Amino acid sequence: MKFTGSHILSIGQFERIDIDRIFDVADRMKPYAQRRRITKVLDGAILGSMFFEPSTRTRVSFGSAFNLLGGEVRETIGFESSAIAKGESLYDTARVLSGYSDAIAMRHPQEGSVAEFAAASRVPVINGGDGANEHPSQALLDLYTIKKELQDQGRDLDGLRIALIGDLKFGRTVHSLCKLLTLYNNVAVTLISPAELKMPGEIVERMRTAGLAVTESDAMEESIAHVDIAYSTRIQEERFASQEEANLYRGRYRLNQAIYTRFCEPNTVIMHPLPRDSREGANELDNDLNDNPNLAIFRQADNGVVVRMALFTLILDVEDQVEKYSRDVNWYTGSRF
Repeated sequence: MKFTGSHILSIGQFERIDIDRIFDVADRMKPYAQRRRITKVLDGAILGSMFFEPSTRTRVSFGSAFNLLGGEVRETIGFESSAIAKGESLYDTARVLSGYSDAIAMRHPQEGSVAEFAAASRVPVINGGDGANEHPSQALLDLYTIKKELQDQGRDLDGLRIALIGDLKFGRTVHSLCKLLTLYNNVAVTLISPAELKMPGEIVERMRTAGLAVTESDAMEESIAHVDIAYSTRIQEERFASQEEANLYRGRYRLNQAIYTRFCEPNTVIMHPLPRDSREGANELDNDLNDNPNLAIFRQADNGVVVRMALFTLILDVEDQVEKYSRDVNWYTGSRF
């Protein structure tokens, strides 16, 4: 893939060599993400952050990634604060805002909307989630996390055994991750969901065509007995026709320490794209897992920053200039990492 000036819209853009390059650059971003070094390589650059759906981690980590490279961020949050509420088209919005920005990160509730926007944009656009379709940067940070967790066990991505649990129909994070897994060898994927929330058939077929061993189940406990990664997702209530319909599935699969101890292998890594639903009746990942060293959800969130930093350095063609514009920090950075 030619990264310079490119949009990042779909996992389908990448080959395995591209993923290796992104991860290599992400590794080099760690001193800056961990506040051990400062770089001003994007000094003067502006990120247009356009999020038309609720977001915490994705929106803030995109902004943090750009800030950590020395750039500035201008945010548009929600339809009500944009001219789209006045009837402006995505085309017109893209033409205008791409004149104010050097890159744009965008989330929108309609499938294909970010690609439509990008087609009119004069600067690179990164898809921060378009409806139930894709979330490519989340899939990249998920795979980066899996790679790091397996490395600690002396393993690599080839031969991965992973269980995906929960709302697989509407969960765009798992859609993108499954597409990404097709680039690797001897991967076994167990899809655990209610029948009504199964992974879309075309994604299952894509995995099987690529040689992945895919198993579908509606029973969680026995299905997580022999996996390296247990990846849980919340019910995507915003995609349902009503709250009542979403409530039919909330809390169907709950992983707690007792279930983990009984059914999982000792080194099984627990992941979740966040937010985890901690409300009574949901609780897909119980708080009693918080002290489990294999709970990787916060390491996963941290990894979002370095992966998004890597994407910005690649699409804005500053990969080889980051260190040139860097220095040590001059404040107390604590022990957050």
